[in-house]
Amino acid sequence: MSGRGDSEAPSEIAEAGEPVEGAGERVEAGEPVEGAGDTALEARRARWTAAGTGGLLAFAGLAASVLRAASAAPALVPAAYALGAAVCGGAAVLGSRGRTRRAVWLLVCGVMVMALGDQFD
Repeated sequence: MSGRGDSEAPSEIAEAGEPVEGAGERVEAGEPVEGAGDTALEARRARWTAAGTGGLLAFAGLAASVLRAASAAPALVPAAYALGAAVCGGAAVLGSRGRTRRAVWLLVCGVMVMALGDQFD
């Protein structure tokens, strides 16, 4: 994703007689290129992981916020958990849309906000 024209992934279907990088031989027309689907599979796994982790952390943050609000904790503690849960929920949305790097950073920030709020207890 450097923006260079030569950094693109190979296409899934090869042209007739076209050499494929790393294959060392020519492939027939319509034959799938090895490794072309791997990047799509890895991207799909990254999206599911970011979305699932964000959703799980958002749920955990909301549950902790409700539990802390019911106890005798200062008001800042449940607010921090709720804010962290909202940030993790936003990370889940970004992760499901393919913005996995930003989603991971938002997950880190959301957990840090929750941990910081826990220090006020």
